[in-house]
Amino acid sequence: MENRQRRTATKPQRKTAKAEKSAAEDVHVRITEFPLPPEPATAEGGRYVYGIIEAKQPLSFGKMGIGGAGAPVYTVNFQDIAAVVSKTSVYIFDPTRENALAHEHVIETVMKTHTIIPMSFGTVFRTDDDIREVLRSIYASLKDVLKQMEGKLEFGLKVNWDRDRIIEELKDADEEIRRFHQEITRKHLQSTYFARMQLGRMIDKALSERSAQYVRDIYEALRGVCVASRDNKPIGDKMIMNAAFLVERERENDFDAAVNKIAKHYGELLNFKYTGPWPPYNFVNIRLKLERGTAS
Repeated sequence: MENRQRRTATKPQRKTAKAEKSAAEDVHVRITEFPLPPEPATAEGGRYVYGIIEAKQPLSFGKMGIGGAGAPVYTVNFQDIAAVVSKTSVYIFDPTRENALAHEHVIETVMKTHTIIPMSFGTVFRTDDDIREVLRSIYASLKDVLKQMEGKLEFGLKVNWDRDRIIEELKDADEEIRRFHQEITRKHLQSTYFARMQLGRMIDKALSERSAQYVRDIYEALRGVCVASRDNKPIGDKMIMNAAFLVERERENDFDAAVNKIAKHYGELLNFKYTGPWPPYNFVNIRLKLERGTAS
C-alpha cells in the first residue's frame, strides 16, 4: 500500500543500520486464524471489508468503495461493533495502486470519526450475514482490541543517513580507524587485500555501533510521547531506522514537537521522514483463514 506523506520533520541526511527496542510497552495485538463461512464471494456479489469499528446503529460513509465504481460504504452491525464494507462483484482484488488507494481512502475517512481496526487488503465475504457470524464468533476479542486502540493513532518514522559521509567522519574521529587508514596510505598498502579487509571490518563495526546509538537516542527522545513502538526492517542501505509509533490522539502535537526536536538536534547528519496519522496497522493484525465448505 502506498503511504501518503503527511509531514516531514526538519532537516535532512542519510544511511544504514538496524532498529532497536520499543519506546514503550508493546501493545501489539493479534487476532488470527478464525474461520470464514464456506464458499467465497462469486460473480453474483460479495462484501469487501475495510475494518472494524464500534457502532450501535448502521452507518453510511458515502460512495467510495473499492473496484472503481464508487460503491456505497456502509456498516454491517452486530451488537455494538460493526464491519465497514462495500458490495462488490469481484472476489480477488489485485493490489494495484488504484485499489490500494481506494482501500486506504475508506479507512482514512472512517478514522476521522471512529477508531478503526483495519483489515488486510483484499478481505471479501460472501454476505452480510456471514460477516455478522464472524463478528459474533470473535466479539469479545474485537471489543478488547477496540478498547486498547481507542483514541490512538499510528505514525511512521524512517531515518536515513549518508554512509559515505559517516565513513569519512569515522576516519577522522575514530582514533583506531584513523591510525590504521594513515598507516595503509603511508605504506602504500591500498592494494593489500588483508589490510583493506581489516579496515573494512573496523569501519563496519564502528558504523553498526554508531547507528545503534542514534536509534537508541531517537527512541529515548520519543519514549515519553508515545504509547508503544514497533521496529520494522530498514529498507535499503541508507536507512538506519524504520519504526511505527502508537500515539494518543490528544498527544499528536507533543509527538510532532518531539520528532522535530530530535530531527533538529541531528541537523544535516540524519534525514527524518515522518508520516501519518494512520490507523494502527503495525499494532493490530487480523488475519482471516478461509475454510471452504466441501461439496456434499
